Parts: sequence; C-alpha cells; structure tokens
Amino acid sequence: MKRLKTQGFTLVEIAIVLVIIGLLLGGILKGQEMITQAKIKNVIADFSGISAAYHGYVDRYKKIPGDDPCAGGVVVAGTCGTVTGRWTGATAGNGNGVVAGKYNSATATDESRLWWDHLRRAGFVSGVGDQQPFNALSGQIGVQTGDSAGAAALGGFAGIIICSANLPDKIAIAADTQMDDGVPDKGTVRGITQTAPNPDVVAGTTAAAAYQETGTNLYTLCRSL
Repeated sequence: MKRLKTQGFTLVEIAIVLVIIGLLLGGILKGQEMITQAKIKNVIADFSGISAAYHGYVDRYKKIPGDDPCAGGVVVAGTCGTVTGRWTGATAGNGNGVVAGKYNSATATDESRLWWDHLRRAGFVSGVGDQQPFNALSGQIGVQTGDSAGAAALGGFAGIIICSANLPDKIAIAADTQMDDGVPDKGTVRGITQTAPNPDVVAGTTAAAAYQETGTNLYTLCRSL
C-alpha cells in the first residue's frame, strides 16, 4: 500500500508571502497617512481662504461681510451712496462693526450667517445662501466676534474669529502647529476639547490646557482673523 506524500510550503514561498503582506500593509499605512495630510492641508486652506475672502470684501466695499449695512434692503440715507441695498433679496447687517451671532448659528438672520451670504453674493466664496460650509471632517466652519461672545471665551479672544469643528486630535495638533504655536490656549489659534459636535464658543468657553492625542479626542480650532 502506497503512502500519500504531503507537501507543505517551502521557506522561500513563505518568505515571498510575508514580503507581499508587508508591502500591502506598508501601502495601506502610507495611504492613510497621505489622506490625513490632505485633510490637514484642507483645514488650513479653509482658514486661509476665509481670511482672504474677508480682506477682499473689506477692500472692495469698505464694510465687514455679515455686518454690511449696504448689502440689501432700504439703506439709511447718506451711508451707502444709494437708497437701495447692493443686492436684491439680500439682508443687511447693522454696521456696528461686530459680527453678531455664533459661528454655528442656526438662525439665518444672524450676522454670522449673513457673513456667508454677503461673501457668496460678492463672489468671494462658492455656493449660494447663508448656510455655513463644512470642513473635510464634516464639522461646521463659521465666524463670530470673539469678544461679543463674552470676554472669558477662549481667554478673551477678541475681534472676529474663524472656528472649524469636529477635528480629530492628530489633525487639530498639526493644523495649530503649522498655523501658530501648537499650544491650544495661547497664540492666534485656540483649541477647544469637544464633548459634542460643533460646540458653542460662548462666555466661559476655555481652551484646552494641552492637546491629548488619544486617537479619539475631537477639537474645535478657532483662529483670530
């Protein structure tokens, strides 16, 4: 009676399989890193783009978007050089130099929402309407006047600030480091530890003392305009 011969893998075959697995894992990890870097660049580009749009609007119209009293409606005599607003159907701001409303406002008539309508009508930002845009991580991007939200907010962050929410810790740290100093409670960029999506930045909101990269933490970054 003949005995059946069993043949296993040779060491060379096993080595080839391990090399292939290693290459596949390396490619996956490299791809993930490239995706993360692209998201970091997108977050930074959002801040830079909004800042450029704001300065372009101010340079052209000498008004603050959202707060612009000449954007629409019937204007106060002598303030805009015309009796009707710049755009039909637009809502004007009150012209007091403050962008009223929260960056994540759900009220269409808040100046922080009108900000987007004015910039879009002027052609500085893509899209139509007053809805805030979203970043690459599905977080809201918006603006508000820092000191109008309360002097204690983010350590007294004054003037107009841009906020971008729902940023994973690794992306928030990299973005802060590249735009500012990488410290969440100092400088022109402040980081807030999130406990809920798109959190308010109001009186009493404090910046994180330090970033914690756990792989699960989310942050809202706000940058002084």
